[in-house]
Amino acid sequence: MRLELFLLAAPILLFSMVAHEYAHGYAALRQGDPTAFQLGRLTWNPLKHIDPFMTVILPIMTWFTAGFIFGGAKPVPVIPRNYRNYKRGDIIVSLAGIASNLVIAAAATGIVALLGLLGRAVPVLAESCAILQVMMCFGVFFNLILAYFNLLPIPPLDGSHVVKHLLPAKWALHYQNVGRFGLLILLLLFTLGSGVFARIMLPVMILARFAFGLVFPYLIPSQVVPNPFAGLA
Repeated sequence: MRLELFLLAAPILLFSMVAHEYAHGYAALRQGDPTAFQLGRLTWNPLKHIDPFMTVILPIMTWFTAGFIFGGAKPVPVIPRNYRNYKRGDIIVSLAGIASNLVIAAAATGIVALLGLLGRAVPVLAESCAILQVMMCFGVFFNLILAYFNLLPIPPLDGSHVVKHLLPAKWALHYQNVGRFGLLILLLLFTLGSGVFARIMLPVMILARFAFGLVFPYLIPSQVVPNPFAGLA
């Protein structure tokens, strides 16, 4: 069953990560930086955004060893000095990826309800709709995690680009230098223990429970792949 769920979860995670990076690139282009466009990264083609470790190895490793799935796409290259307004552009570009994930989470929530209505109106489609609902539930959960995780004020995550503009220039410089240890800090958060990580991710669980509570009446039981999120409602 774990393999079946992974095959449903992986495409949704990949799409969500690609959307996040595309949003960064598109926002940068609108702010005056064509770097992502010129390098062919302003595309929905997932092959252009795949990082061998973050996009392939890490999701597989975390899913089959730790019981959850986590990963990321290759960051879209941007040159902030090209922005017409550096501060405004940096904030908009940084928040664009987060905004895209929130939009996808909201859309996936609505699609779960629509699939439920369709499956009950056309019983022959019920099983297919139930399986698609599982995928959309993954979409809700993954995108809430991606949005919240990237909001964490740990350089070089997206949230740090907003925080640095709220600090005095001297403090902002030291704050950005923390980015050299950003990966180490994130690894420590993951390894401090499930209790610490659960507290950090509590806002995600609250939002997820709210979303799944809204669509719970529309969930269709599947005989093939049980919905792992039904218990969160």
